[in-house]
Amino acid sequence: MRPMLATKGDHVPTGADWLHEVKWDGMRVLADLDASRERRIRLTSRTEKDATVSFPELHDLPGDDLLLDGEVVALVDGAPSFGALAERMHVGRADRAARLAERLPVTYLVFDLLRLDGRDLLREPLERRRALLEGLGLAGVHWQVPPAYDDGAMLFEATRQQGLEGIVSKRRGSRYQPGVRSPHWLKFPHRRRGSFVVGGWRHETDSTTRLGAVLVGVPTRDGLIYRGRVGSGIAGKVGPMLREALAPFARDTSPFADEVPRVDAQGTHWVEPVLVVDVEALGLSSQERLRQPAYVGVRADLTPDDLTPTDLAGW
Repeated sequence: MRPMLATKGDHVPTGADWLHEVKWDGMRVLADLDASRERRIRLTSRTEKDATVSFPELHDLPGDDLLLDGEVVALVDGAPSFGALAERMHVGRADRAARLAERLPVTYLVFDLLRLDGRDLLREPLERRRALLEGLGLAGVHWQVPPAYDDGAMLFEATRQQGLEGIVSKRRGSRYQPGVRSPHWLKFPHRRRGSFVVGGWRHETDSTTRLGAVLVGVPTRDGLIYRGRVGSGIAGKVGPMLREALAPFARDTSPFADEVPRVDAQGTHWVEPVLVVDVEALGLSSQERLRQPAYVGVRADLTPDDLTPTDLAGW
């Protein structure tokens, strides 16, 4: 099952019909607990990929029959860091995942309850689901239920001051609609961060082996539209990881529907537009190019079909 999604809002709603939650900088994960199965817990990403092996510290989540929705985050100096989490998201070997869990543990921030003791809660209003969730007592070293707030404006300003990603406002009476981007859930991010599709990569300066930058774009009805070259943030283990991830998708021609400037196209290795990455930037230039972009991490939980041009509205 795919999780319910939020629509980007233009103003934080007010009134008793809404509650407001912190928007966490992490990976959306559904946790399915069933004590009757051989493997009692299954963790799945937003794109329904099995992430159980990647997060062994979550295998002891309490409960006999639960379906939870939440965000897996990696905390650095007390704040969620998607860049740090990226190191945990692609691990398929249990031994390596266990070592990483010791060095870079994650926390599961649970904000919804979709099944309880065999009872399907999808048609229950959010307010009822939250009450049942808070009654479970999910408080541990690696999982917790963050509070919801009545005052969205207060939370929006507080999260801005604390450098958090933003807030999500939800109608108290909203039902859970799997896979639907609903107007009853509204997201309000602070940082100018977007998800882009990689269409090519270039070697690091003075290197014939190391990846030093990726060329990214946004999918539109007219095809993949070029948004710029991203090199900042690709250092250390990131370059080799990206090159390995992109190797199976090599192609001879540009996947971009528009023309890539010669200075960027020259020496570029083109790839099929499959891999999605997060990029932070100061916005878009007058030429619709990312200003001072910095690579954040691969979005293994997203595909190009999940991206829409409206995701960059306000840039």
